[in-house]
Amino acid sequence: MQVADKTVVVAGLGVSGTSLAEVLKERGAHVIGVDERKKEADLHSFDLIDWDHVDYVMSSPVFNPRTPFILEAQRRGIPVMSEVEFAWRLRADNERTGNPAPWIGITGTNGKTSTTEMTSEMLSACGMDAPTAGNIASGDMSMSLSRCATNPRHDVLCVELSSFQLHFTDSLELDCAAITNIADDHLDWHGGREQYAADKSKVFHNAKRVIVYNAQDATVTALAQAAHTAEGCRKVGFTLDVPQAGQIGIEDGCIVDRSGVAGGDPGEGVTLAPLAEFTHLTEPDGTLYPHLVADALTALALVLGLGADRDTSLRALRAFKPGGHRIETVAEATVNGGTIRFVDDSKATNGHAANASLSSFPAKSVVWIAGGLAKGSRFEQLIKDQAHTIKAAVIIGKDQTPMREAFASQAPDIPVTFIDPEDNETVMDRAVEACGEYASAGNVVLMAPACASMDQFRSYADRGNRFAAAAKTWSEVHGLH
Repeated sequence: MQVADKTVVVAGLGVSGTSLAEVLKERGAHVIGVDERKKEADLHSFDLIDWDHVDYVMSSPVFNPRTPFILEAQRRGIPVMSEVEFAWRLRADNERTGNPAPWIGITGTNGKTSTTEMTSEMLSACGMDAPTAGNIASGDMSMSLSRCATNPRHDVLCVELSSFQLHFTDSLELDCAAITNIADDHLDWHGGREQYAADKSKVFHNAKRVIVYNAQDATVTALAQAAHTAEGCRKVGFTLDVPQAGQIGIEDGCIVDRSGVAGGDPGEGVTLAPLAEFTHLTEPDGTLYPHLVADALTALALVLGLGADRDTSLRALRAFKPGGHRIETVAEATVNGGTIRFVDDSKATNGHAANASLSSFPAKSVVWIAGGLAKGSRFEQLIKDQAHTIKAAVIIGKDQTPMREAFASQAPDIPVTFIDPEDNETVMDRAVEACGEYASAGNVVLMAPACASMDQFRSYADRGNRFAAAAKTWSEVHGLH
């Protein structure tokens, strides 16, 4: 893509927008940064854009496709692209191969970050310069996707892709691609579930080596079957059940491949490793974390599809530790001869993720912290599915009505405490204290809120950190030492 002497409007000067603006300027483009909140922006209103002299628009995921400046650009025939699209078109040649580094793209409603991190960890262990990039949150400008794509030292990019980014991305031809799952999320942004799924499916278009899909998700399976991939591209389904032909899954407590991606005879199946060796994928008693197991299967299929060494990849996967705020025990308290564990899964920001998290624990063992910014979601099905797991619930958030109605209609016998939302600074302390009134030896206090965090916290990480601090304080006060 030649951008010298072209005028590019960069809409939104967050990390990705700022990084792309710098890359474009280095290549001779005239960049107009527009951000209503950033002092350093060239313009602070989209009404001030001189559209007659604009060649391209880079749109931040903050802006949905119906935003007026986007519609105006499209009306004028000006291409509107994501940072992902620009990064793909501006790729540099790798200094060792002389060709652009391949991309592995991972999308889905849940599990993107863990899968991307596992993929990077395994490839790095195999001797590749394989950073994570894309939607993975980072304040490091050098690790933004546009910087990574134009850095000739990187051998492969492990790119987490959101549906927002994919909407304005059209020319990707990934070496390996995965869709972890599709559940209702961000439907207001996309204009409906069908449009949301269509944007996710772009990762499969013209994929070269392997596409990996959730064989237990009917929508994802249909997208994979319909995908137009390059000749010879392998389609691998992952499942938590016994894998069928063309799948990787779990059999007799082991990871088994019947897709051929791990080599050997796919008809007979190749046993890769016992799950018990991957301690980060299970509870202390050996109970599986289903969503983390699914992420591991996805990542393994991706790296093997790229041609990574199998044994080295498995060793790296055994040693992998999930990032913060994903099924992380942050405190323990000994009470009445047993232990209460406090588990942070603040990254479970929608019902699908919370359902997977709750599924990791025994019946009536969980005191659940839930609630927050619901984004229009309903929770009746979640409460119905997990009523057998939830011993009690403590609800945070500014709008508690969706959770209140779901418990009232689906599980009226479960005790629920609603935390007064007025004081954001103390909300988590009060929530943990309320959980302590319900929890007893052998229970887990689980924060998997099923909601976004921005109504009371800076981010899901801030929410998780505050939970961890409150849990540690409670344990020190109430636990035996």
